[in-house]
Amino acid sequence: MTRPNTVVVGTQWGDEGKGKIVDVLAPRVGWVVRFQGGNNAGHTLVVDGEKVVLHLVPSGILNPKTRCVVGNGVVVDPEVLIQEIETLAARGRHVTPHDLVLSSGAHVILPYHRALDGLREAARGEGAIGTTRKGIGPAYEDKVARRGIRMSELIQPDVFRERVGAVLEEKNRMIVDWYGGEAITLQSVVEVLEPLAERLAPHVDDSVGLLRGAVERGDGILFEGAQGTFLDVDHGTYPYVTSSNTVAGGACAGAGVGPRHIQEVVGISKAYTTRVGSGPFPTEMSGQAEERLRTVGGEFGATTGRPRRCGWFDAALVRHAAAVNSLSRIALTKLDILSCMDEIQICTGYLDASGDPLDSVPPSAEALAAVRPVYETHPGWATDITGCRSIEELPAAARAYIERIEALVGVPVGLVSVGPGRKETILVDDFFRGP
Repeated sequence: MTRPNTVVVGTQWGDEGKGKIVDVLAPRVGWVVRFQGGNNAGHTLVVDGEKVVLHLVPSGILNPKTRCVVGNGVVVDPEVLIQEIETLAARGRHVTPHDLVLSSGAHVILPYHRALDGLREAARGEGAIGTTRKGIGPAYEDKVARRGIRMSELIQPDVFRERVGAVLEEKNRMIVDWYGGEAITLQSVVEVLEPLAERLAPHVDDSVGLLRGAVERGDGILFEGAQGTFLDVDHGTYPYVTSSNTVAGGACAGAGVGPRHIQEVVGISKAYTTRVGSGPFPTEMSGQAEERLRTVGGEFGATTGRPRRCGWFDAALVRHAAAVNSLSRIALTKLDILSCMDEIQICTGYLDASGDPLDSVPPSAEALAAVRPVYETHPGWATDITGCRSIEELPAAARAYIERIEALVGVPVGLVSVGPGRKETILVDDFFRGP
């Protein structure tokens, strides 16, 4: 039986719950592939009451029959990746080179990337973008400038030394002369990275070739995105974005599988909206309502621990994401958190500074920051829904809320998450129920 190849993407500013949805779908496919981003993303899984946070390892790793790939579009911090592998082993999940494949074309985050990321962000002061300071942006810069170092070069000691040595003088000039940081020596880089490279070498392979075989056999591939649509470097609220393409189209470039071989695109939408870091946020709350939502929803960054900004569901935003990603269905997450609200608002669209309605999401961050959201108010349900396992079991107000989101976004909701655990999920349509 041929299983559909599916892209899973966030439709907001990340933190939508993609990890849980990938974990739910992973048993039905042969492969799960991370196709972009780095360890600036944190995907949280809750299995049998135990929380697992993954930053680089794909979220399908807890399913023993699923093979996982870190694709060529990802930037990899070897130290963080090994820490994750060791953490999984301590929990009883021993990750072998068969279980986890690293693309030979994935680029490596090096100590000077992290140093530059932190120094630059500090130098911006109040104009800081909100980067996680983990070296993601500088690593992608080097990739585009054709001076990056890939996994295939990391695992060749002589090649690695030569490539690092060729760029280190320039990096130190920036670190020391521009930002007043401490110089990084070639020896210090080699001493840290060579042992890590030796440990990761068995995992490095031609992932594009392996996935080509998976397509031909009909194994089923799940492409796992990080962050969300509006953090995409081309389609997000630039410059308050990440350094890669987070939209569904990025799966093709970041994994090496052509668009003709992708059958489904699932958009993950939180039942409200959150954002970490700086940038426009039309439906952002304030005061006690925001604090209540943040506290009940546990809205703190899985990677940074930073409190997330919270706001109402923005249907205009998700409607735009549906078009950019060609969504076939939506997985609606954290609906249970809204049980704490007496009334719930949905943003149905925007007005510009003159009070005229806008037909679409403004293309610039400045214009989006100036819009006025148009709201409609819905009754809350004030009932614990974590035990519901079908749409029919949900309170009428919760069902009406889901139906209104479907109507405003124009995409059916195929899954509803009513809690963090695997079982706290309502599978609405046959795609999510599986064979």
